[in-house]
Amino acid sequence: MKDTDIKRLLYTHLLCIFSIILSIFVPSFFLENFSILETHLTWLCICSVFVTAVNLVLYLVVKPNASSKRSSLSYKVTRFLKCCIYFLMSCFFFHVIFVLYGAPLIELVLETFLFAVILSTFTTVPCLCLLGPNIKAWLRVFSRNGLTSIWENSLQITTISSFIGTWLGAFPIPLDWERPWQVWPISCTLGATFGYVAGLVISPLWIYWNRKQLTYKNN
Repeated sequence: MKDTDIKRLLYTHLLCIFSIILSIFVPSFFLENFSILETHLTWLCICSVFVTAVNLVLYLVVKPNASSKRSSLSYKVTRFLKCCIYFLMSCFFFHVIFVLYGAPLIELVLETFLFAVILSTFTTVPCLCLLGPNIKAWLRVFSRNGLTSIWENSLQITTISSFIGTWLGAFPIPLDWERPWQVWPISCTLGATFGYVAGLVISPLWIYWNRKQLTYKNN
């Protein structure tokens, strides 16, 4: 494991964090009365687009899992379409999970679905960019001793931290503080966002701190 690889990982994560910051401040120049709380659904859409775009660009530039084999155009198109289908499936899957855990079934359907979209953006999109629409690779990365690179290690950490942030974000909802950020699903989406950012910050630092102990299958 080279320090240059960890630095490259850190820089890509900083750009991902920067994409979230842009989604907070840039829309205010074009949309009146824009804010995370008052126009939360709009912000969820914008944040999802920004984060997805940056992830795609970084994947194309950095190419952490670059293959020496040349792929045909038809293969790339098929792979892209599969990724889109996987993303939509992820959104519907999270939506169902939220409903099973107590989210409104009929009311606030759009809010719940956009919550599923933003969580899919933080978890599924990085998996698709790094591993592609390959369920076996996903299971390998999130299994014990299945990592093959620092990129997969980082993916594991950021995904788990996003889920933890989402879970922690649900705790304030039933409290009678009567704060605007307690409205469904604002606290959960903010928790997911903070969890994702925390994972982006923690993962390269943790990998650097444990670089001498970490071993990967391809090493």
